[in-house]
This record gives sequence, structure tokens and C-alpha cells, in this order.
Amino acid sequence: MALDRGTEALARLAQERVDHRFKGLPPDADGLTVGELAAQRRNLFTDGFTTPVLALSAERLEHNLRLMETYATRHGLAFAPHGKTSMAPRLFRRQIEHGAWGITLAVPHQVRVARAYGVRRIFLANELVDPAALRWTASQLAADPGFSFVCYVDSVRGVELMDAALRGTARPLDVVVELAAGDGARTGVRTEAECAAVADAVAAAPTLRLVGVAGYEGEVPRADPERVRAWLRRLVALAVGLDRAGRFADAEEIVVSAGGSAWFDAVAAVFTEIPELSVPVLKLLRSGAYVSHDDGHYRKITPFNRVPEEGALEPAFRLWTQVVSRPSAEQAFVNAGKRDAAYDLGLPSAQVVRRDGAERPAAGVEVTALSDQHAWLRTAPDAELEVGDWVGLGLSHPCTSFDKWQLIPLAEADGTVVDYIRTFF
Repeated sequence: MALDRGTEALARLAQERVDHRFKGLPPDADGLTVGELAAQRRNLFTDGFTTPVLALSAERLEHNLRLMETYATRHGLAFAPHGKTSMAPRLFRRQIEHGAWGITLAVPHQVRVARAYGVRRIFLANELVDPAALRWTASQLAADPGFSFVCYVDSVRGVELMDAALRGTARPLDVVVELAAGDGARTGVRTEAECAAVADAVAAAPTLRLVGVAGYEGEVPRADPERVRAWLRRLVALAVGLDRAGRFADAEEIVVSAGGSAWFDAVAAVFTEIPELSVPVLKLLRSGAYVSHDDGHYRKITPFNRVPEEGALEPAFRLWTQVVSRPSAEQAFVNAGKRDAAYDLGLPSAQVVRRDGAERPAAGVEVTALSDQHAWLRTAPDAELEVGDWVGLGLSHPCTSFDKWQLIPLAEADGTVVDYIRTFF
């Protein structure tokens, strides 16, 4: 059987040559293909990897994929995880294999990456008004009857721009009205009356088809469970009102979509309240950070903290660094900084120290600052740390962790690297 376009493209990733472009990989691997290097099953700690090197846990990645697949199924949700988190086609494929309806994305470049690797369903969580990007998207829809694409609209002006760019295209572009999370929130239509005006504009545009409503509850001002649920009920009521007004007459299903990584439990709860509408409802969750989770921001805010009986995500990233200076008993420096570690949602945390093959907790070691290529460590008097030690750092914010690394070793618990994850930012 011939391979589909996405499978062929993923296979070509294994043919890429390893060289100086990829941080942390063994220098003696230069010239090997990624597939050849993966087949060697090198050990992260003993087979030539150089610090700093970011590693993704194979076991924890699989755990997170399975957990969210189970969660979405249990709550009757379709799942389109936000691909901007990783921008890794291999992970997109893993997410789809674990039950994802499709992939959410944010900007046209990301859509092009996903299409290049065979993603058949894309939800663009943004209003698309760039004429070149709209025409390219229309060409994809025309060339592939199986391709499904949905994007936001949040203004009459946006609808007019989209319609002008799409005149003469073969298939209408499916859109959902984005409801803002509140005054001063990010994007989206502020009032129900304005939502109706945008829906009217879509109805008047032959190139567009209104198929639902969406928004992002993570932008609710002073978010707490009560406020978030109240906004989600507004979103559901908007869908009901537009349906009663006949605005989804051409839709095969009505999309109702929300769900970042902080409040998906509220989304699951409120979406159970969606009544029967004129056509079936696609309850679409878009959480993305789960795939690697983290040791900082998302560890603190994950809904699984509120519903521990549902399971727990596991942080899958570890940035391995090396102590390169120990100028005093209170201070040390490792060789990874802002170029290597996410820091927009908190500094990395020192977790473990490796020396001579033995690993122990990084007791008494704290990251206090980052320079471009160094992390500043404060060490307690009893902290045992020497030049040459490897220090494993936990990271906060998956999105800005992935985008600092183009090729990430996927390592098992004993350090065996079984694959490499290519990113496209």
C-alpha cells in the first residue's frame, strides 16, 4: 500500500543529516542521518552528547498522551491539541494516533507545517485576514476534499477582507465566531449583539460558512472557577442563540470550542450542558501544553490538581547542563542560559545532579538568574557540587522550551535515546 503524503514526509525527517545546526548532539554523529543516529540507541549520559542538551522523556510523553486521550473520551470531547506548543510533526502524529480530532494552530506558517506533514483537520485559533494565506488555504481545500479547516472571525471588517480575498474559490471557508473572554481580554467579539452582526456578515459572504462559536477562557479577567464557568455558559448560549436564528443552516455540525491548559475541567463540565441543537455538536477542546507538561507554571495551574482522581500529567522535559565554574561555596554556574531554557514563566529549577553515573537530588541548589549562556546557581553550605557535574533542570512553559531546540532527543529513563523530535518554529 502506498504511503500517504504525511507518512512519507515524516519518513523523510529520519533522512535529515545531523550536523552543527543541532545543539547538544554528539560531534562524532555529524554526517549520520537522524534515523541512523536513532538506530544506534546512544546513551544520553555516556555516548557523546554535549551539554547543554534538552531531553524529552519517552515514558512521560507516552503517559501524557494516553492521559489526555482518556480524559477527552471520558468527558465526550473531541480534542484538537494546540500545535504551537511543540511545532513538532512527529508529535502531531502521535497526538492524532492517541485520538485527537485534529490539530489547533495559531498562524499561517504553522498551518503550512502541519499540512506538509499530512494533518487533515486544522482549527486555526485566530482570525485569518492575510490575502496570500487565505488563497493558499483555499488552494489546499480545493486540492484535497478530505481537508477540513476552521478559523475564527471576530469582526465585520475581518469578514469583508476574507470574502474579498476568497472570491472565486471552490469551497467556502468554515469559520466560527470568537467570543471575547471579557473587556480588556485578548481578541474576540465583545458583545452578543456584535456577534450577531459578525454572523450576519458571514451569511452575506458567499465564500464563508458559519459553523460554530469559540473562544479562550484563559483570558477571563481575574479568572476563577465561577468566572470561567460563567463565560463558558455565555459561549454555549451564543451557540444556542445563533442556531435558533438559523445561522448554522449550512453546517453539517456545530463547533463549540474552548480549552486552554488551565481550565479544561471547567470546559468539560459546562460543555455537558450544551442542549440538542439543529445538527450534531462538535465539543472541541484545544489544550496543548499537556504533551510535555512542565515543572513550573503548568504544574501549578493544571486542572488535574483540582480533580486528582482523573490522573496527573508528568513533566517530560529535562535540560541537562554542566557545572563550568564554582567560584565560591555559595555560587556556581552551569552552561545553559536564555538561549537554551524557557524563562518567560519562571526560572528553571535545579532537580538532580549526576556524577560518575550516579544521580541524586539537587538539594541546596537554586537557579537565581540566567545570562545568555549561563545559569546562576545559589548553593547552600551543604550542597555537594563540583565543576564537571551534570545538573538536570526542570523548565517552566513548554511552548518556549520547544522553540529553542530544533532536534530533541527522546530518551528512556536509563538515558537510552530512542528517537529525535524535529521542531519547526
